[in-house]
Amino acid sequence: MENEFDFPVEPYRIKVVEAIKLLPREKREEIIQQAHFNIFNIRAEDVFIDLLTDSGTAAMSDNQWAGVMLGDESYAGCKNYFNFVESVQHIFGFKHVIPVHQGRVAENLLFSVAVKSGDFVPNNTHFDTTRANVMHKGGTPVDLIIREGRDPSSIHPFKGNMDVAALEDFIITHGKAKIPLVMMTITNNTAAGQPVSMENIRSASTICRKHGIPFFFDAARFAENCWFIHEREPGYRDKQPIEIAREMFSYADGCTMSAKKDGLANMGGFIALNDDDLEQQVTRLLILIEGFRTYGGLSGRDLEAVARGIRESLDPDYLRFRTAQIKYLGDKLVEKGVPVIQPAGGHAVFVDAGAMFPHIPASDYPGQALTVAIYREGGIRAVEIGGLMFAQTDPETGREIAPPLELVRLAIPRRVYTNSHLDYVAHVCGRIAEKKRQLRGFEIVSQTKYLRHFTMKLREKTQAGIGVGS
Repeated sequence: MENEFDFPVEPYRIKVVEAIKLLPREKREEIIQQAHFNIFNIRAEDVFIDLLTDSGTAAMSDNQWAGVMLGDESYAGCKNYFNFVESVQHIFGFKHVIPVHQGRVAENLLFSVAVKSGDFVPNNTHFDTTRANVMHKGGTPVDLIIREGRDPSSIHPFKGNMDVAALEDFIITHGKAKIPLVMMTITNNTAAGQPVSMENIRSASTICRKHGIPFFFDAARFAENCWFIHEREPGYRDKQPIEIAREMFSYADGCTMSAKKDGLANMGGFIALNDDDLEQQVTRLLILIEGFRTYGGLSGRDLEAVARGIRESLDPDYLRFRTAQIKYLGDKLVEKGVPVIQPAGGHAVFVDAGAMFPHIPASDYPGQALTVAIYREGGIRAVEIGGLMFAQTDPETGREIAPPLELVRLAIPRRVYTNSHLDYVAHVCGRIAEKKRQLRGFEIVSQTKYLRHFTMKLREKTQAGIGVGS
């Protein structure tokens, strides 16, 4: 039902609780230094509020936990697989459904059979694993987001949209033989979780079909995208989220899905597609590296949790609260003088660290400076979405090219934290904003070629803290 209050109210009640503990500031300082200033190296038990990711961190429902107890762990043809396929086809409508244990495996399988060296894969914006998997296969990821999506202050209802004119120009310039598929990420994670309109989806699909190029979604947050279409796009206010989802996927040839997001599950994912030959190629590789076709690296109980979770994710009451809670945190941060990407996206609030710390050059990673400060000052774990994650190397000079924005993502796990927790997050960020000139940047000590932000070691340019206290 419609929320009668001017703040989001959880459409559920809490049945089980988990204790969390805020460590003293001195201990947090010791931990972040021992982690070489890489928040991925911090133990979860040493985090008070964990906003690192919304992937696999949801609280599952009583219905999902009941399904877990019905897990059939047969090696081949378990009953949960058929429930899983039925749920996916009920919403997505694709002919073939191939389970995998998480989204990056779906990307790896798809690009392994579709992308060859020298190919291009256009997208509205690739996220980190999608980009890395394209590059690992010798392809070049190409981001074609609309101009408004690159403007932090622009108030546009669908800032995640693809620039369809640029897409057609790119296809004409490079030729369809060098473009094995076009991807579209919904919602657009790297672009601050911004949604994509149905009109934009339809236009991109029309261009792909005109040129005979398969059109795929990264559908990890499809339900949130459906809700934004329901709320913001003319002609969809009277449609249910599942109706919107079915229309959305009718324009595509397939999708990859991390069910750890809008599947409301702690593990799982899939590839769904219509092409018979492509399905056979993917299946053969799946069996080699993940497992048999009917479990794809998942247990039967995990398959059942996803089968139930993807249906729950389209519940209007849940989606209304989910998006309102993100907006709630965004509004609180703005009140505290913290610059954020507007309007609020679907799964996270993105803080504009570059705007917050103009005294820290992009080469010193201001996003990481804020990420470390948030842990130091409040025991909160967030993640940098900036130069550490997305810088590219100039092939001629070898120098890093910084991305246009230095962001920090505060990703909100689904059905986990209350609004009181988010008030605390806003309070901590506000205290940092008051003393922002005292922060300094970082330099890289060691890194890997792909996805360096997971394993890098950093050195702080100075050891000055900002002393907010615990």
